[in-house]
Amino acid sequence: MLPLQIVVIGGGAAGFFGAIACAQANPQAQVTLIEASRQPLAKVLISGGGRCNVTHACFEPKSLVQNYPRGGKALLGAFTRFQPLDTIAWFTDHGVNLKTEVDGRMFPITDRAETIAECLIKATFAAKIEICIGTPVTAVTRKDAGFEILLKSGETKKCDRLLLATGSGLAGYKIAKELGHHIQPPVPSLFTFNIPDPQLRELAGISVNSVNLRLSDSGKTPLQQTGPLLITHWGVSGPAVLKLSAWGARILHDNRYQHKLLINWLPDLSQEEVRQKLLVVKQEWGKKAIALHRGVDLPHRLWQYIITRISITAEDRWADISNKTLNQLAQEISQGEYAITGKGVFKEEFVTCGGVNLKEVNFKTMESKLVPGLYFAGEILDIDGITGGFNFQSAWTTAYLAGQAMAESN
Repeated sequence: MLPLQIVVIGGGAAGFFGAIACAQANPQAQVTLIEASRQPLAKVLISGGGRCNVTHACFEPKSLVQNYPRGGKALLGAFTRFQPLDTIAWFTDHGVNLKTEVDGRMFPITDRAETIAECLIKATFAAKIEICIGTPVTAVTRKDAGFEILLKSGETKKCDRLLLATGSGLAGYKIAKELGHHIQPPVPSLFTFNIPDPQLRELAGISVNSVNLRLSDSGKTPLQQTGPLLITHWGVSGPAVLKLSAWGARILHDNRYQHKLLINWLPDLSQEEVRQKLLVVKQEWGKKAIALHRGVDLPHRLWQYIITRISITAEDRWADISNKTLNQLAQEISQGEYAITGKGVFKEEFVTCGGVNLKEVNFKTMESKLVPGLYFAGEILDIDGITGGFNFQSAWTTAYLAGQAMAESN
């Protein structure tokens, strides 16, 4: 009886992990990994600022899925079978120890992404997986009970089972579509906001530990996020912005990245509490310049910028402003309105919202519900997480489940 022939298309995190999981579960299977570029694991090598944010220290599946704007519901069951604890154990078993940072992100203790890439490549060789790099695939067709893969070189490969782990590349979507799958249109996720305000941009480098951001008019349930914010030369960035961009990826895309952003610079206080604090300052420091005595916990230069937005000058004193102006200032602090006019690039992550329709995939095995023997893993699926190691975790999970399922004999 001929050994099981498995082909994995895609040499990223999901492709390598799926191939390894399959070969380790069924050493008799002949597993081939095909990568179009000459640099496998390219995204692994540059992720997390070159440190590779492997996963996140969140070990309860119901909590874990809250970090996925798309795909969380489908991943819930999958995470009960392979979750961050399993990822940590897998890498430990393969000689790589991970460490947890204060925000929950997990990295190799070496702080080198190469440690993860080298581990995966070593495990691939140990499992006797054939690796074909610089080998683009031009077409995949159904043949008998398996598949025939046409390479750009003109060569063909046949297999019994096929794993598509091509990431967010259009070539993978094309193959999936030609095999009968529906593709949710890919759009960017995890990006920064361009705000065309020269005075705000002059504050580049100022960070605020906690702000609340809200996309106005974003539906019945307004999209909002709370967390750190960084003012940049083009607008705003930081964890709160990146998370909001992920949850609002489709809305922002549909609006061509033109949207109103509401910023609450003091989210721990209600607008009335902010007003009361300002009133105390007005009463106690009436003769002092507003620009120099802020009375609320904000960076000094940011405070000076905020007061200019409601036309308070550097010479104005607290005693000089009316209650109406005081109310305007409280509102500006609690729900200042800013115009998003475009998106920037978050260079440490390259995440896309969109991909293979999740209703067409069995999340127990990652096998297609439409094409027997066809499996999916990683970002080719319509799954994306916020920044913090969640995208890698969905790659490890879906790849492991696919590899295990493909390894099973008929």
